Amino acid sequence: MKRKLAVFLSLLLVFALVATGCGAGTPDTEEPQENEKPAVKVGFIYIGSASDGGWSEAHDKGRQYLEEQLGVETVVKESVPEGPDCIKIINDMVDQGCNIIFATSFGYMDYVVQAAQNHPDVKFLHCSGYKMADNLGVYFGRIYQPRYLSGIVAGMKTKTNKIGYVAAFGIPEVVRGINAFTLGVRSVNPDATVAVKWTHTWVDAPKAKEAAKALLDEGCDVIAQHQDAPGPQVAAEESGVWSIGYNMDMTSVAPKAHMTAPVWNWGPYYVDQIKAVMDDSWKAENYWGGMEDGIVNLSPLTENAPEGAQEAVDKAQAAILSGENKIFTGPLKDNTGQLKVPEGVTLTDEQLTSIDWLVEGVIGKVEL
Repeated sequence: MKRKLAVFLSLLLVFALVATGCGAGTPDTEEPQENEKPAVKVGFIYIGSASDGGWSEAHDKGRQYLEEQLGVETVVKESVPEGPDCIKIINDMVDQGCNIIFATSFGYMDYVVQAAQNHPDVKFLHCSGYKMADNLGVYFGRIYQPRYLSGIVAGMKTKTNKIGYVAAFGIPEVVRGINAFTLGVRSVNPDATVAVKWTHTWVDAPKAKEAAKALLDEGCDVIAQHQDAPGPQVAAEESGVWSIGYNMDMTSVAPKAHMTAPVWNWGPYYVDQIKAVMDDSWKAENYWGGMEDGIVNLSPLTENAPEGAQEAVDKAQAAILSGENKIFTGPLKDNTGQLKVPEGVTLTDEQLTSIDWLVEGVIGKVEL
């Protein structure tokens, strides 16, 4: 009887050990929790090439900074036209698992709105637009601030008092930039004028270069631009005159012409937005930051800049950062002589984002 009891107890011990061993392996075979968050995957849509030397490359440097800082996976689609194809690109990115998408050109706006409706679980951010939804925010920077500063450099440099400006489309973003640049020019040189040539394109470098050449033929000795590639800089370099770039420091493409450029720094903004997604604090907003945020700035003045320009720029920048100089404060007339902003009045953000008139000193008309 004792022997049978000992065998029985031994079997119980074996079963207990086996059960314990199976229990220890359970965590390795558990299914993922249903409420576990998917990894963040970020899509970027560009109007041009990621190596265009301008707008799209500036965004891509921001994307690279995002990857470096947070280690997130990104998907890029370059040279996407501002048309219905944008919807297909967005759908493809969603199918690839992107749960936040940045669309980086104004003309994508209506297609991004449609995509946001079709994909309510995906977050969208549209650069330079104004239409929003619960899952669609918009973002831009007050690039008109460094444009004003670059106008100071141009106004001090010109000898002919004729400055050329190669512009894309007559939308408020571009008009606002022309006006700020001209106000900067005339703050130091009231006799100077800014002649505008419209290209009706963002990324056609040869067309932008030809527009710059036309301005040079009219006697302009400084060329500025609101184009996404550095064609106008090349035209200035080849003609032996001076230039103001845009988007990035364009010294490398026009070392003998380039003086400075209003530039973008998208990286920190992209990091902030993805961090907000990761910690579930993201909300759609209309972001419009300035030099105080670091999203816009003026590139370092080169040796081509005129004597005294750095001091003048530093003084004006300090006034902008302090709020003393809001740039669009009256009295301001348009280029037909009509008073548009009375003395002491400053244009509101709403007025700035819908501006459709050119300030005194600009030669040309707004062309959409």
